[in-house]
Amino acid sequence: MNGERRRTAATANLNHLHESLEALVDPVGIIAPLAHAQLAWLTHPQELAEMGSRASADLLAVMAHSWRRAVGLPSEDPVLPHADDKRFLDPAWREEPSFDIVKEWYLLITRHVQDALYETPGLSGRERRRAAFWWREWLNAMAPTNFLWLNPEAMRKAAETRGESLARGLQNFLADLQAGTVRMTDPEDFRVGENLATTPGAVVYRNDLLEVIHYAATTPRVHALPIVIVTPWINKFYVLDLTPRKSLVKFLLDQGFQVFITSWRNPGPEMRDTGFEHYLMGGVERIVEVARAVSGAGRVHAVGYCIGGTALAMYMAWANRRYGEAEKVPVAHWSLFTTLVDFHKPGDIDVFLDEGTVRWLSRTMASRGYLDGREMAAAFRLLRSNSLIWHYVVHGYLYGETPPTFDVLYWNMDTTRMPARMHEWYLRELYLNNRLIRKDQIEIAGEALDLERIRQPLYAVCAEDDHIAPWAQAFRICNFVMAPKRFVLASSGHILGIVNPVVVPPKRSYRVGIAHRADSAEGWRERAEGHEGTWWTDWVEWLRPQCGELVEPPPLATPGYPKLADAPGAYVLER
Repeated sequence: MNGERRRTAATANLNHLHESLEALVDPVGIIAPLAHAQLAWLTHPQELAEMGSRASADLLAVMAHSWRRAVGLPSEDPVLPHADDKRFLDPAWREEPSFDIVKEWYLLITRHVQDALYETPGLSGRERRRAAFWWREWLNAMAPTNFLWLNPEAMRKAAETRGESLARGLQNFLADLQAGTVRMTDPEDFRVGENLATTPGAVVYRNDLLEVIHYAATTPRVHALPIVIVTPWINKFYVLDLTPRKSLVKFLLDQGFQVFITSWRNPGPEMRDTGFEHYLMGGVERIVEVARAVSGAGRVHAVGYCIGGTALAMYMAWANRRYGEAEKVPVAHWSLFTTLVDFHKPGDIDVFLDEGTVRWLSRTMASRGYLDGREMAAAFRLLRSNSLIWHYVVHGYLYGETPPTFDVLYWNMDTTRMPARMHEWYLRELYLNNRLIRKDQIEIAGEALDLERIRQPLYAVCAEDDHIAPWAQAFRICNFVMAPKRFVLASSGHILGIVNPVVVPPKRSYRVGIAHRADSAEGWRERAEGHEGTWWTDWVEWLRPQCGELVEPPPLATPGYPKLADAPGAYVLER
């Protein structure tokens, strides 16, 4: 027995040592998948030879092209940038032999390294994707456009301005260094409550987790059932109330709806033990009850965006179990925007999520009580590093351009923190273990959750280019919920697919149709109807009969829920 205990203790010590080394040397899993990919190729020599044979033809073509351009002979580029690659648009990349040769060799190496990693034999799909992702990050960083002497446009601007562009670039670099990030816009251009989030309203409820904002009606009569919007606490709520033209909140008010919205607190170390259940019961359930009391309506229409939508789906499953009958649930019908409930294929963010990474994040969060929002923002920017990082490095440092004035980019930089306990539970139980889609595997406030119990009609919106909540995976909500479902696939991405105002002529489009439980995402897409413009108008037409007759607007605040502050409130201003 003593020998067995010693062996068990030794094994535990070795495992602890391995985890400690892993956290110290490779906390986010960069080295391991790259090393595994190299070893996989070495153990598959036949596949390696076949890959080399395919690459040799392109190699010879680029060598011949380089020789012809070097001696002044015309030659068509054998490797072309992808259509969405904006780095090589300057004519010098085609017309100047030296720049053209650099570009062709860079594209050749990039293309074949990426292909080799995606085709690596003997690796799991996740490990293959992670290896390809980290190599892509390195290749993106090494692009010739990122270096002064290899960027023709940067050198031309420096010559034309007699070095002034480089001086401005240095100032931009120092400002970014002070800010601790590569700025996408100048934060001095915006003030929340002054030129952002300006729709009139009042904070009518506040607890340690959120403020509830009730917006002032803009029409003489409003639909009886209020709209309650559960925003993601990963970012601040005003993405849905940026400017009057872009504000989804103002659009709903102008269509005759009552609107309530969550403004989550930006947590600090004191909220380290705040759990996901607290967000559901002290957040989602609380705003539903406040909206019912202030409006005098028995039920509401609830909207959830991103993780706010995941929380709303969990609340809907909880409420249907708690109240038993669908007609007794306080939410009569609901909408989801770019929301995952099935995390089996969560998109590009998957490269950051495995047991080792979550374990390392958990230790980091435990030491300070929260996850810093800047770290999460940096991870999301890495997923699109060319457009969200290197574009701003080149234009800011090499061209000396000031960051553009862009409200969405300012909102994206206005990050929030996440409580340690909540975020660890979210990553482990939903992303790693994917328990929400498993019947009765998650218990919240005394009730086991089952998405199939949800009977309230659903309007779900996803975005075609969403890399945070891929639309085909977000469509999976339709395979669980038993209620009638109208599904919309909007053009653009996670933010601009939702912040989709009415403009003439229309800039975007959408597909819409009824979804059934047995549908696949692609099957639904084949029969869905295509429309130009914004899905906002379709949603309003769906909402009108759902939200009841027109009545006198309720007062902005009531004796039970007095006005605590003007919108946008205090929590949104917390840094």
